[in-house]
Amino acid sequence: MYIIMGLPGAGKTTILNEVSKRLNDFKIVNYGTLMMEIAEKEFNIKNRDELRKADITIQKSIQKRVGEELSSMKGKVILDTHCAIKTPKGYLPGLPFEILKGLNVDGLILVTADINEIIERRKNDPTRQRDKDDYNSLKEHDDMNRFMLAAYSVITGAPCYIVNNKQGKLEEAVKEVIGILE
Repeated sequence: MYIIMGLPGAGKTTILNEVSKRLNDFKIVNYGTLMMEIAEKEFNIKNRDELRKADITIQKSIQKRVGEELSSMKGKVILDTHCAIKTPKGYLPGLPFEILKGLNVDGLILVTADINEIIERRKNDPTRQRDKDDYNSLKEHDDMNRFMLAAYSVITGAPCYIVNNKQGKLEEAVKEVIGILE
């Protein structure tokens, strides 16, 4: 399993959409989608932004269930998720130790971008109700992602990679991710 993560607005999902067109032997699994299926059914949570702001005990309970499902997956899997989740009560690991230890991780990929580019991408994304984070807040979140990426690598023993998704250079980022996966 490869795990691809990134700050909301860094372009992780856009990159994965392109990768999936070229590498159809990989199954792409979205961690947030798995969480939402449980959150809607059991906690009446309506969207991802509401889930992110839910009580930490609810989030951890859902994460545990998702981890059990992920650990049973076979074949070539790319897990689309987040390193650090910014909640009203601090940063929550996107992949807690209990989940990571049950996964067979081949590599960890962090997609990042210039903070000002992320701010512009978020402004132009009508599909989400994103917080209005300023430069310093997003920089802090990006730093937390890097710290957690390193910790995830230590826990799993898998190599970690940082892919910079520069504005207008999507093809370069896609090729870099494909090179890691092949």
